[in-house]
Amino acid sequence: MNVLAIYGSSREYGNSEKLASYLLKDINHKAVHLREMTIKPITDQRHDINGFQPVEDDFTELIETFLKADSVVFVTPLYWYGMSGSMKDFFDRWSQALRDERISFKENTKDKKAYVVIAGGDSPKIKALPLIQQFQYIFDFVGMKFEGYVVGEANAPGDIEKDSKAISEAKVMNDSLKHKNR
Repeated sequence: MNVLAIYGSSREYGNSEKLASYLLKDINHKAVHLREMTIKPITDQRHDINGFQPVEDDFTELIETFLKADSVVFVTPLYWYGMSGSMKDFFDRWSQALRDERISFKENTKDKKAYVVIAGGDSPKIKALPLIQQFQYIFDFVGMKFEGYVVGEANAPGDIEKDSKAISEAKVMNDSLKHKNR
């Protein structure tokens, strides 16, 4: 089992990361914090005669790590009712990866298992649902299997510990992830 956790928070040890720790407890995984990487925003060159040009950043390294994973846990705070900017930049750059003939992106993402962890304030269990739907559409497009999500309510640092329901859901997903990836 090769599990990758991609963290989109700009804050170290934030609520989304803490909630993900319940999902990932006792699971051997590789953690990638986008705040520690440089992923430049996409320059859309899909229709340029020469297509996408190489970009000097950490995206290629991250995509190589991503493609090796069997299961991926996407972890993001709910920022303005969407995913974090760093997470969005990562997904936007998938347009570039889809056209990179060296990696057969869609073929190599097909059948990967995807999990999503979100923490935020302002009624996130309702207001994060469009974001969950966005993740579903992204995963459907590349053939990933959306195995589940957990949304926790938390605003100030440490608030996630008050959301016992989200923590319980993350623990159930932990058990599922352990068993589905044997």
